[in-house]
Amino acid sequence: MTQRALDSSGEQTPGSPRPTKIDAGAELDPVHPVELPPSGHPDATGLTTAEVAERVARGEVNDVPVRSSRSLTEIVRANVFTRFNLIIGVLWVIMLFVAPIQDSLFGFVIVANTGIGIIQEWRAKKTLDSLAVIGEAKPTVRRDGVAAEISTHEIVLGDVVELGPGDKVVVDGTVAEADSLEIDESLLTGEADPVLKRAGDPVMSGSFVVAGGGAFTATKVGREAYAAQLAEEASRFTLVHSELRSGISTILKYVTWMMVPTAIGLIISQLVVKDNNFKDSVARTVGGIVPMIPEGLVLLTSVAFAIGVVRLGRKQCLVQELPAIEGLARVDVVCLDKTGTLTEGGMDITEVRPLGGSDEAYVHQVLRSLGSSDPRPNASLQAIIDAYPAGGEGGGKGWTVTDAMPFSSARKYSGAAFTETDGPPSAWLLGAPDVLLPDGDGTLTEIEHLNEQGLRVLLLARVRGELDAPGAADGAEPTALVVLEQRLRPDAGETLAYFAQQNVATKVISGDNAVSVGAVAGKLGLAGAENTLDARRMPTDPDEMATAMEENAVFGRVTPQQKRDMVAALQSRGHTVAMTGDGVNDVLALKDADIGVSMGSGSEATRAVAQIVLLNNSFATLPSVVAEGRRVIGNITRVATLFLTKTVYSVLLAILVVCFQVEYPFLPRHLTLLSTLTIGVPAFFLALAPNKERAQPHFVRRVMRYAIPSGVIAAAATFTTYLVARHHYSGPGALEAETSAATLTLFLVSMWVLAIIARPYTWWRIGLVAAMGLGFLIVLVVPWLQDFFALKLVGTTMPWGAVGIAVAAAALLEFSWRLVGRRFGA
Repeated sequence: MTQRALDSSGEQTPGSPRPTKIDAGAELDPVHPVELPPSGHPDATGLTTAEVAERVARGEVNDVPVRSSRSLTEIVRANVFTRFNLIIGVLWVIMLFVAPIQDSLFGFVIVANTGIGIIQEWRAKKTLDSLAVIGEAKPTVRRDGVAAEISTHEIVLGDVVELGPGDKVVVDGTVAEADSLEIDESLLTGEADPVLKRAGDPVMSGSFVVAGGGAFTATKVGREAYAAQLAEEASRFTLVHSELRSGISTILKYVTWMMVPTAIGLIISQLVVKDNNFKDSVARTVGGIVPMIPEGLVLLTSVAFAIGVVRLGRKQCLVQELPAIEGLARVDVVCLDKTGTLTEGGMDITEVRPLGGSDEAYVHQVLRSLGSSDPRPNASLQAIIDAYPAGGEGGGKGWTVTDAMPFSSARKYSGAAFTETDGPPSAWLLGAPDVLLPDGDGTLTEIEHLNEQGLRVLLLARVRGELDAPGAADGAEPTALVVLEQRLRPDAGETLAYFAQQNVATKVISGDNAVSVGAVAGKLGLAGAENTLDARRMPTDPDEMATAMEENAVFGRVTPQQKRDMVAALQSRGHTVAMTGDGVNDVLALKDADIGVSMGSGSEATRAVAQIVLLNNSFATLPSVVAEGRRVIGNITRVATLFLTKTVYSVLLAILVVCFQVEYPFLPRHLTLLSTLTIGVPAFFLALAPNKERAQPHFVRRVMRYAIPSGVIAAAATFTTYLVARHHYSGPGALEAETSAATLTLFLVSMWVLAIIARPYTWWRIGLVAAMGLGFLIVLVVPWLQDFFALKLVGTTMPWGAVGIAVAAAALLEFSWRLVGRRFGA
């Protein structure tokens, strides 16, 4: 039997060395752990090198690729073969045959944009793939009688794979050895209770170990392991299934519905009704259709997300699912695990208090033996080992382990039984005092005072009967208190302060004593740290639990299932919940939370279900993730308004042209120029700018509230100028003069929309808007650019009239934006 690491919170510490099997009768050697001899299974020592080579040659290897992102082929296909690229491509080919090259500029812009999208997503893919290698699980496999870590894809059929708490089962197999092995299969079956496994029982990839240890023989590898395929598919990087992207898809669907009949009407109007010059009519028809398509919106969203991945990758943050960036920005409650998040893994013993007249030297001997019996100590047990090393004063020889009880998060203690030197057998429990002691015990008052100081306390208790006897803990005799001091993370206080400033509620959920956790949180400045609740007194009714969650900030003695229920209770109140954790007891809650965040040193199971993995194990990285998500969502909302304003005014202009039976006022070159200066270039900079605005729901509704009135005003002002110009100008060249006046109005109104969206102003935003205005001015005054873009203002009356109409439209824009802001909120 092998004892597993424990702490008083009931949390397994991951990342420590693999357990070495201990013979139930072997004498404890502090320096050379005893290897377990073959257990009677012919494959207990694993395959030989020759057998491995033979299986590899036969193709019996776990060759399912671990993919964190789309392949280059998929990236190119997704960026090139889109509905709107097809439409624009056809129009571009037509324009290349019937019009000057300047009327085909929109096609070159699309090619450049698509290329940018491919390059940025390829950069994101490389970042993700390199980070995925760093965070990849390394199962321990026995070969030639030696245990060694290998990559998952190197496992072959018949390999003996070792298991310990927190390890994920990476291929299907059959249990070869089991030491109180409990496996959670909830991610596969939905059954929450762990399953006790014995030799010969099957195990499936995708499940994970919650207690005990052992080994299994791989019986299905590669694509034959169906559960492995599911796990691979679930962990693949994706660009879909986010509110932002689904909202954009919804918008594009409606745009298509509007565009088709409008374009048909425009084609008929320009080619049949007006009976103009064929090539000129085709050019103006295309000029009316192209701006209806918000083609750059999808591109810019992908670029913004991809650059976000690269930025976070530089901070050692692996985003396993792209929408996680967006999701964390919407979070309003963060549930934190204390151990490994607010505190560092290491602890120090401050004192050991014998109870009931126990001999202090004997207590030290018991602690020394407990430490020596566990080859995989966690932080609290490591502190005991450091304070009472085997072979130290009092020795450690002569005590032999006869039984061990692996740690369980639900139990919150573990134990071991020994045969003492020249003494009777003894059995001991080490764990949470308020679990091992009955209510009302006087020692609990003493422990309470220690907990109020933020100290962690373990109780060492002697079991009078068998270690695994029913109710063994109930009759345990308190022998000593082990007082531990936890090391606070130096950056945790700043991170908690950041969430408080951003109006994100922080809940500390721990398996440790609630008062102790509250004291630690208080030292770090957590608001409401004094509001603590012992989860054993937590109401089971979901609504009452949600109320308790909202009223309190610190929760102690929480079981894994309760963590899951707490997340669900908060979600039932409309909260978007993020959960951080690193231990196997966090897996269920991480899976159910809106966003699961795992530490890089966490168990394989937590890393597998989390959307975000902090490879640097720093809780302080979370604000960067939140900020990146807010930047993406806030900025895409801004630039989406720009793109859709253009779509609205383009559709309305086409409808007005059809209704009034006039020539369409613009050639493609005019709208390419306007789109570049008022949307394309500024949107790129605005989409990548810092943005700390809290992410708001209902993306489509929020964007259209501003885009529709802005587009209506722009279309009305532009068409008014066009109609006035038609009465003002006559003779040869009149249409070009009318187009120039209408273009001037549309540019000025679009610039005002840009100026509104660019708020609040900073020096670079003001410079951006000014640079776009200067670019248009240069086109108007440089003769060859006038000819290239067919833009030449004729006279002074009509141009100034166009400016006046644009000013009136700008005032109307300001009024409508403020009206929408007051009525619906910013």
